[in-house]
Order: sequence, then C-alpha cells, then structure tokens
Amino acid sequence: MYKKAVESSTFSAVGYNAEMQVLEVQFKNGRIYQYVKVAYDTYMEFMNSPSKGKFLHSSILGVYPHIRIA
Repeated sequence: MYKKAVESSTFSAVGYNAEMQVLEVQFKNGRIYQYVKVAYDTYMEFMNSPSKGKFLHSSILGVYPHIRIA
C-alpha cells in the first residue's frame, strides 16, 4: 500500500486502499495499524483534519476494527 508522509506529532505516514476500505497508519515509533471498513469520506476527513491524532481517537478508534501489522 502506498503511504503518504503526513505532518503530525504522532504519525509519520498514512495510506488508504479504497477497494478494500483499509486505512493504514504508521506511527512515529514505527508501529503500523490497519483499520478496516473505513469509508473514503472518513479517510478524507482524517487527512484534512487539523489534528490527525484527535480525529483518530474521536472518530476511528473504537469504531473500526483494527490490527497491528508492525
């Protein structure tokens, strides 16, 4: 999955697979999580959010299933 570098104090890169509806978030500590069944609109809101960390905690964590892949 292609990941785009992001300006964030918590994350280093974010990727999205629209076909699979998978959001992949790489943290600055090297951990990578995939969140599944994330709609494209939610991904775009996340990417356009002034605080990606706050958006992740308020709108993604606890809403979408996730797995740690690294």
